[in-house]
Amino acid sequence: MSAAGLTLRQVRFTNKSFWRNPASAFFTFAFPLMFLVIFTSLLGGGKILIQGTNLKQNTYYVVAMATFGVISACFTNIAISVCFNRDSGILKRTRGTPLPGWSYLGARVIHATIVGAILVVITLLFGLAFYDGTFPAGMALFEFVATFLVGALAFSALAFALTGVIPNADAAPPIVNAAILPLLFLSGIFIPLGDNAPAWIRFIGTVFPVRHFADAMRSAYLSKIAVTTPAGMIHPFVFHWSDVLVIAAWGIVGLLLAARFFSWEPRK
Repeated sequence: MSAAGLTLRQVRFTNKSFWRNPASAFFTFAFPLMFLVIFTSLLGGGKILIQGTNLKQNTYYVVAMATFGVISACFTNIAISVCFNRDSGILKRTRGTPLPGWSYLGARVIHATIVGAILVVITLLFGLAFYDGTFPAGMALFEFVATFLVGALAFSALAFALTGVIPNADAAPPIVNAAILPLLFLSGIFIPLGDNAPAWIRFIGTVFPVRHFADAMRSAYLSKIAVTTPAGMIHPFVFHWSDVLVIAAWGIVGLLLAARFFSWEPRK
């Protein structure tokens, strides 16, 4: 069997393993929707100024939680599960099989990307049904999908890189959450950050990929939503490919770090 065939077969096995743990699968898909309902109930009644446009916070949270779902699937879940597989000896035993190492890791990335795509679609459908959301179309759809794919690959690479500094499986959840949770808050995922955000928060957002990922996803998603400026004028959201380039750059950094520090054997 070719390497591509082995990879696709491993994707199927990874998918079976995922769905054979129904509790984990359920909460993987439930968390973004749960947070969407909670945040829109608590904080979604007003508007926020983004790119000079007054945007409903309900609409803001729809795409924010879709972004959160991709990060959870491709960064949090991969980093934690790989550490547990490493400590249980699964990764070491995999190296002794005909399956190439890159096929095994590639299958994890492909499966996480599929899960992330399902999370995005479910969240957008939920927003369409309850929060006057929409679906991007035309060029905006291409921008949205391109951002999603680059983000999924970049955060997957960063997840593999992070496993190099995690000493054991027990330490994986706190270290992974400590690495990503502050950025989720400071990048406007959980708390809306508009044009009036403090300068130091905007600076952190320009350095790390989470804010760029959220901004690019939002700009593509909102291109078909009618919004108005404080002066009452229609103002379309502007998509910046520079955000995608920053995400891709972080993905390359993660890939290089993973190539250097990723371990198939338990850390001593």
